[in-house]
Amino acid sequence: MSSLAHDQNENTSANPQAGNLGGEIEQLEDIRPVPRVTIQAFCETESVSRTLEMTAQDRRMAKAHVKVHMGGIAAAVDFYSNAPTPNLIVVETKNSGSELINELGLLSDVCDSETKVVIIGVLNDIVMYRDLISKGISEYLVAPVSMADFMAVITNIYVSPESAVLGRTIAFIGAKGGNGSSTICHNIAWAVSSTYQTDVVLADTDLAFGTANINLDQDPAQGIAEAVFSADRVDEILLDRLLSKCAEHLRLLAAPSTLDRAYDFDKKAFSQVIDVAQRGVPYVIIDLPQQWNSWTMDILTGADEVVITACPDLTNLRNTKNLVDKLIELRPNDAKPKLILNQVGVPKRPEINVNDFIAPLDLQPLAIIPFEPALFGTAANNGQMISEADHKHAVSDSFDKIAQILTGKAEFKQEKSRSFDIRALLKRKKS
Repeated sequence: MSSLAHDQNENTSANPQAGNLGGEIEQLEDIRPVPRVTIQAFCETESVSRTLEMTAQDRRMAKAHVKVHMGGIAAAVDFYSNAPTPNLIVVETKNSGSELINELGLLSDVCDSETKVVIIGVLNDIVMYRDLISKGISEYLVAPVSMADFMAVITNIYVSPESAVLGRTIAFIGAKGGNGSSTICHNIAWAVSSTYQTDVVLADTDLAFGTANINLDQDPAQGIAEAVFSADRVDEILLDRLLSKCAEHLRLLAAPSTLDRAYDFDKKAFSQVIDVAQRGVPYVIIDLPQQWNSWTMDILTGADEVVITACPDLTNLRNTKNLVDKLIELRPNDAKPKLILNQVGVPKRPEINVNDFIAPLDLQPLAIIPFEPALFGTAANNGQMISEADHKHAVSDSFDKIAQILTGKAEFKQEKSRSFDIRALLKRKKS
């Protein structure tokens, strides 16, 4: 972070890589969503203005209302002479010493007492930093600043250290119906909860045709429908009543899987439910239906990780490419979506070679899961996960490895993929 540390020596140099977006994605992964606050910035340079504008568009800032102006402290004083001040004012200045103190005195005359102020300056001086903090400034950042710097400062100001850390959200979606995205999602939720003994909420958002209740052998009387249609009163107590316990560390927010009503939702219909779930567990894993509308876009945009399940055919390739391109556009400051290739090696079915499939996507798959109808069919009919049906099977091991990568327990290495030998796979099936 570019702000001066309290125990640094004087005149330490600013980090020249602060504005490097490539390295910044990793820093942003550790930044949690910014709370619902109003922020107004007054910049003197285009570089800082651009950084703050980009930050305002990041998914982690979805709840905050940000407005960026030019003009520095003088413009802020003039603006607030006739307008109320927001929760946070960010001002850029090239001044220091008595000139800066005089400017801040003018700003304090037009600020509400509850308003916080963050300064972006050019001088990296520990004595000045301590003086500004003693005068009530919330933070001083040394330009150039990064998006991670800015978001970290906001969370440091408005999120109490005693507050529980929000759980991470992982959203699964299929590139085409019937790809097995839901089955993979449910097995990954099981693997995360059982392997790491950590609490997981699995949310089945396909209210009409969801399968999580069947796959996990559950028949709850209530579930996600009650939460979504009562979103204005959802809290931890209500959500806890709606969750079905599937295992020691896995709870399910089940879909009703009935057609007694139409399930039409607004863009933010699931936001409150997911927010509440995040406050209670380390991981919220979301099973999305294969459809494209405002609320699925909103969930995918806001998720910490997105996993696309595809089969190796032309329609899947087209849909996966469209999904990847759109999600990169919606999530410019996040890592690319993850890819799982499923049902590979179906006998007598023409398939696109794995290397040919991934080449236009510029993605390496997390896993290549072979077509195993007996294994998956038996598990589904018995209401079991794959690891319960056959924990020694290679597919079960694949799910464990995917869980390791998605939870950060193992690093996903973008290695050059080997050619997938379908003939060898079919030979194994016959033996």
